[in-house]
Amino acid sequence: MSFIDEVKIHVKSGDGGPGCVSFRHEKFIEFGGPDGGDGGKGGNVVVEASPNLSTLLDLRQHPHQKAGSGKNGMGKDRHGAYGKDLRLLLPVGTVIKDAETDEVLADLTEPGQQLVLLKGGRGGQGNARFATATHKAPRFAQPGEPGEERWLRLELKLMADVGLLGMPSVGKSSLITKVSAARPKIAEYHFTTLKPNLGVVAYKNYKSFVMADIPGLIEGAHEGAGLGHRFLKHLERTGHLLHILDISWMPDRDPLREYEAINKELALFNAELAEKKQTIVINKIDLPVVRENLAKVLPYFQERGLKVFPISAATGEGIPALLDEIARQLWGAAEEEW
Repeated sequence: MSFIDEVKIHVKSGDGGPGCVSFRHEKFIEFGGPDGGDGGKGGNVVVEASPNLSTLLDLRQHPHQKAGSGKNGMGKDRHGAYGKDLRLLLPVGTVIKDAETDEVLADLTEPGQQLVLLKGGRGGQGNARFATATHKAPRFAQPGEPGEERWLRLELKLMADVGLLGMPSVGKSSLITKVSAARPKIAEYHFTTLKPNLGVVAYKNYKSFVMADIPGLIEGAHEGAGLGHRFLKHLERTGHLLHILDISWMPDRDPLREYEAINKELALFNAELAEKKQTIVINKIDLPVVRENLAKVLPYFQERGLKVFPISAATGEGIPALLDEIARQLWGAAEEEW
């Protein structure tokens, strides 16, 4: 299934049905009086957060959505039926904005969360409503009110406990593949990850957490460079960030400069995102060159009070200790400390 995280759609609530102009015609009743019923109310536009959805693909393919209109009122004081509500099921984490003003109308952060976004038009009153002692035979009724309509922009921000960030090809996809059932594309070239991937990591004592693999960032990402700029928003909802580094390229590339460049991109995109707590993960510790270079980068992070976890996403070395640290960040303690 294609991962679609932004769509623009047009929604309209149902129009109210018109009231009826009618008079009783029964045997032996010469002047039966008005008996026109009211029109039915138009259907509402309701949004609901569904834990079973992970993409906005269906709305991309059907951008025009409309609720049912109310039915006409009828004689014998019969009211028209209500229009059917339009119920839009959206992934948890969807932000709903007015496409013209950019006003946030709703933020669906909890499974099952519901909101009436647009109310249906009221049905018109039938002529029976207008009968008075001085006007016993009104020959008019109200039309139904039109429904509301507006253009919306839907933005999906993934709900994850842990987010992976780093330059392309540092091993983010390899790590999420090692610790979960997620199977992102892995290859020896940049930008093999073209969309975010979610994986559920099973921890000890039947606990689990959700990890998000975001396409690699490069300098200038907040301005559109590379691919990661489209997905930086998904890191806004993560509780904790793992910053993955590959120091095997030293001295041809400076991983510390790359670390600083990515944090600068986070700050330029969203200052609050840059303030999220990070754990530093040095990948590919199974390589001798990485073990040799480790002593060169550790003082940099220790001076800044950052924890560093050397791991190998290929062999699994160091991963149990990393998972324990994630548990401390999420729940306050690792399993053996409970």
